[in-house]
Amino acid sequence: MSADVSLEEPARRLTGADGARDSDVWVRSLRPWDGYFAVVWGVTLAVVLGAAQPAWPLRAVAGSIVALNLPWYVLVGRRAVLDESGDEGPARRYVVGAMLLFLPTAMLVHETQLVTFALAPQCFMLLRLRSALWVLGIMGAVPFVGSTLLWRPSAGEAVFRLLLAVATFAFSAFLGQWTMRIIAQSRDRAALIAELEAGREEIARLSAAHGALAERERMSREIHDTLAQGFTSLLMLSQAVESELEHDLPQARRHVALMTRTARENLAEARALVAGGSPADLAGTSLVDAVRRLTDRHSAQTGAPARLEVAGEVTPLPTAYEVVALRACQEALANTRKHAGPSVPVTVVLTYASDSLGLSVRDEGCGFDPRAPREGYGLDGVRARAEEAGGGAEVRSTPGAGASVTVTLPLPATVPPAGASRRSTR
Repeated sequence: MSADVSLEEPARRLTGADGARDSDVWVRSLRPWDGYFAVVWGVTLAVVLGAAQPAWPLRAVAGSIVALNLPWYVLVGRRAVLDESGDEGPARRYVVGAMLLFLPTAMLVHETQLVTFALAPQCFMLLRLRSALWVLGIMGAVPFVGSTLLWRPSAGEAVFRLLLAVATFAFSAFLGQWTMRIIAQSRDRAALIAELEAGREEIARLSAAHGALAERERMSREIHDTLAQGFTSLLMLSQAVESELEHDLPQARRHVALMTRTARENLAEARALVAGGSPADLAGTSLVDAVRRLTDRHSAQTGAPARLEVAGEVTPLPTAYEVVALRACQEALANTRKHAGPSVPVTVVLTYASDSLGLSVRDEGCGFDPRAPREGYGLDGVRARAEEAGGGAEVRSTPGAGASVTVTLPLPATVPPAGASRRSTR
């Protein structure tokens, strides 16, 4: 809080924008305050009754009035402190009544001014800062002027009482302002903590929503790259069987066998998807073997030659990178079957380098315009997978000149020891 904050600023923060007091700042538990007030009134009563001046009857009257502070606080003041309605009427009534009890006794018996140590905190509890300071000024000035006119003290005693009144006012004002600044800072910190907690809850909610969205996107890619492609293959094979049953029964039986094999593979992929494990094609085997099975399956389903080339030193890779490469190969071969034509040759190149893994799927089909709008999720899914792994995907094609899908994945610095070095062509 800056040093140029006015005296009213803590009060405004304490009372709120509409002037209503926030009693929860002061009143966590009133019992310590109750005990403090009772001690001050008890000590004041004992000092007043034991004072040397004035005469006993006046001291008895002053003590009786001091004793009335306790029931007045219990019946009116305590309720005013606990009141959260924002109505300042009860607070003002209590302060006025306390002043009527204090001022006459303070003029009769100077020791009664000890009550100030109880009334000053109550003023800051119940009133705004400026009003509380006015009340404290009256509590210091009126008893001094009244007792001076009533008892005609000596000059030295008058100066002593004046200095005591000024010191009491200054101490009470400083303590009240300091306390209100502390309360204002506490309220600011409480508000900041509430904002941080609300922000943390919002972050948790957004994180959960983002996680759910990311999981839906992942599941969409997995289903598209596995089950959907398997069902598409089943549909193509079933159509082929329908046309072959009458004139080419051996070929129909071969396609039925392929349908059975494809259905089993789809079932295995579904189970792996539900279990959250690696793809069925990668279970217990290498990426090279999994990609070779994809090319063999493509050739069996379409009758078109599919060739696999492996370049570089074959290296065991983290599963995440192998999954990206395998899914990209599946999607590229599915697009070839769907768009390039049934008998278009396909070449798959798997390239192992020291710091990257490359996959390229090229066909010699009809091609397409990469800038033209496309329907479907496949190629966008390939790019998304590659980017999530820190790599990239590129699609090149020219109408009438085939198409190629290339995925490049940067490998982590710590890769397991390399396997056998080979280059194969089928």
